[in-house]
Parts: sequence; C-alpha cells; structure tokens
Amino acid sequence: MPFFSVVITVYNKGEFIKNTINSVLNQSFQDFEVIVVNDGSTDESKNIIESFNDKRIHLITTKNQGVSAARNTGIGIANAGYIGLLDGDDLWDKDFLKFIKEAITEFPDISVFSTALAHRYRDKVIPATYNFKQTKTNCIHNFFKSSLDHTILTSSSIVFNKIILEKTGYFDTSIESGEDTDFWIRIGMHYKIVFINKILAHYNFVPESISNTVFSVKNKPKYDKYFKEEQKDKHLKIYIDRNRFPLAILSKLERNKESFKFYRNHINPDNLRFSQKIILISPRWFIRILLRIKSLKGQKLYYPLT
Repeated sequence: MPFFSVVITVYNKGEFIKNTINSVLNQSFQDFEVIVVNDGSTDESKNIIESFNDKRIHLITTKNQGVSAARNTGIGIANAGYIGLLDGDDLWDKDFLKFIKEAITEFPDISVFSTALAHRYRDKVIPATYNFKQTKTNCIHNFFKSSLDHTILTSSSIVFNKIILEKTGYFDTSIESGEDTDFWIRIGMHYKIVFINKILAHYNFVPESISNTVFSVKNKPKYDKYFKEEQKDKHLKIYIDRNRFPLAILSKLERNKESFKFYRNHINPDNLRFSQKIILISPRWFIRILLRIKSLKGQKLYYPLT
C-alpha cells in the first residue's frame, strides 16, 4: 500500500496536464500512487495521460460532472491513508511530499497538512501572502485565524488523512464554484492544520478555468449551513463574513438585490477591513472602476468586468 494517494482532477487541461503529472512523478519522496480523474475532457487530456508508462498512475474517465464529483471519485478509490489533491494545471515542487512526510512524522496526531503557495502568471510568479508570521518550517494553525488573507488550504497544497472524511464528509457536489472553501470550513471546524512555511505548490493562473469564469452568484456557496456554528466560534464567523463580502459585491454587480441583501444582512461589518466596508456601501459604477484598475495588473479577478 502506498503512503500517499495523489488525486489529480482534469477537465480540458491538455496544455498543462503533462507537466502536472511530471511534477508528481519527479518527487524526491517516491512512495505514492497517482489517481487521475478525467472529468469528461473533450480535448487531448486523456491521450496525454495515457501516454505515461508508469504503473503508479491510475486513470479514471467519467462523464463531465464537475470538480467536486471528480475529487470525490478519486478520494473514494484511494488506497493510501494520506491523500494529496492537485488540480490538473498546477505544479508541485520536487520536495512537496518529502516535507509533508516529515511534518506527518513530527506531528503524528495531526490529520491535515498544507504548504505555502505561489501564483504563476504568464510573466511573473507571486508568492501568496498570509496574515501571520511563521519562523519555523512547521507550525500548527487554526484554519480560520490563519486564512484571513490567503487561505492556508488550497486544492493543490493540501494533504489529509482519509479518516477526516468521517467528520467532514466529501466535497459538496451541489456547489459549482467555491466548493473548496466549503470543504475547508468543515475541516477547520474539526481539525488543526500543520502549515509548512515553504513554497512547495504553484497555482497556475488559467483564465479559462472554472474558478476564473464562473461568476454568477447563484453558483456560489451561500454559507447558510453554518449559521449555528458561527455564532459559537468568532473566528469562524470572521472567516465566513470575509467570504460573504465578495459574494455581496458580486450580487451588486449582477444587480441581484435579493442576493445582495442576503449576504449583507449576514455580515457583521466589524469583521471586515475598512476598505471592504467602504466598497460594500459603494455604488456599482465605482466598484467597476476599481476592478478595471485591478485588471491592468494581470492578476486574478473574482468578479466580472462587464
């Protein structure tokens, strides 16, 4: 039985999947299997995956059901006790699994692990910024306290013990975009995170990916499943309010008054930064100007420009 099961989800990633798989095969720690779930790709992704001659690679091809269902499929058939997730266009540093294994050895009672991340754009690489300072390589974190700037859990930097699913459940297939945040919340409610303060995962910005094209607020989480829990946990409440904020802005941009009212009414303004408070009450035209300015930097936008 391998120590790690690496679950890679793929939908029309023919341009990237070869490099993604190679970033796993070239790991300095080699005790793993690779489960590639081809979620009904219509490009050359399947042929590229099949071109690899490595018995550790298991290809599962399904009809297109969305990334949550694809991840759940891969997780469900994983043989290892520890599961690492990796999107089909992202990359791991060659020592990613090595550092994860060392952290597991150092913290045997912790079930969730993650590493620092960098964002790769066409002409630059930008390290993610976090709202905490960490001098040691490995430290235990409360997910909600430590994810107020950039989340410490991402779908290409997390490794978890499969046993956590007994409490968290799997990815919610009813959420089209933002399903990962919903899963992180359930993890954070039950488990501490060991964060490895080294950039060992690379998010590759692809404008055509689901996370960068699904803007409609109706496809986003409502965060209404956690009303009771957030009243008991102030850090959970702050985290969710910070995630409600962009959805309130998206609702305003869509002129969806009902949705805007829903998110705004469930946000405690004290949990927002001063700039967010200003934007929340700003008119739609002003928000669009801010987005135009931000788009000139060539970085990821969480809202449509139209």
